Amino acid sequence: MEPTQWRGRPGRLEVWYTTLTDPASGTGVWLHHELVAPVSGDPYTHGWAAVFPPDGPPVHSRFGPHPYTDGLFTAGDVLMAPHRLTGRAGDVTWNLRCSPGGEPLYTFPKWAWRHHLLPAAHMVPAPTSTFSGTLTWGSSVLDLAAAPGASARIYGHGNARRWAWLHADLGGGDVLEVVAAVSQRPLFRLLPPLTFLRLRVGGREYPRRDPLLASFGYKADLTFPTWSVAGRGLRVDVTLPEHQTLALNYTNPDGTTAVCRNSERASCVLTVGDRRWQLDGTAHAEVGIS
Repeated sequence: MEPTQWRGRPGRLEVWYTTLTDPASGTGVWLHHELVAPVSGDPYTHGWAAVFPPDGPPVHSRFGPHPYTDGLFTAGDVLMAPHRLTGRAGDVTWNLRCSPGGEPLYTFPKWAWRHHLLPAAHMVPAPTSTFSGTLTWGSSVLDLAAAPGASARIYGHGNARRWAWLHADLGGGDVLEVVAAVSQRPLFRLLPPLTFLRLRVGGREYPRRDPLLASFGYKADLTFPTWSVAGRGLRVDVTLPEHQTLALNYTNPDGTTAVCRNSERASCVLTVGDRRWQLDGTAHAEVGIS
């Protein structure tokens, strides 16, 4: 895991999250870790774990808040370290090993991630990773072996006003990452959703332009349970199954709130020219609103 982006300033939010799909059962998993530096008060860490079984509703539990300490992400029993994730949230426990895969994917411009020049930025250090280990909830046990997924990072002033997110492992090292959002910032909130999109196919990334410049070439329709992005010869259609979608409240560093609807058993169709990819229940997606 890369060092924290936070430099001690109040009013900041840093997120590390992991999503994966068990290839044997189709169960989806979401581990979400946050460092919150409020506008007023001491920084703290917290988060949640969620499981999306194929034959029932999602299960989740929260952990924290705990005082922030320098170093690796910790929050009570929860640890997120390079190649290892362990912890407990309510009756959900996990002990996972990560085998990183793929070069880093900068969904937002690399300069935005490094220099904090936008309200927020997103990147995926290893977008085609695999996970092994054990996760339990209640009386259920999930033994994972080479489960495809990824751990991603967000840093900024807080959650967007409206947003949609997608991680789609297309197989064979190919991957699609999408973040479409309307910022909370006074000037940006008047704009239509900006779509930051990175598609890696055959080791090549698209679009080739700077992600911010390319974002103006897409149109995003942010609705629930379906949302879409289209432009530049590409179209993405995402569906979150309502009975397998989890709604969670977020709290921003300034005390405002947002609601995120997430499913780790989403479906999507990606069309690029005459090529088409379809994922049924193995896409990871969400829609949020403040």
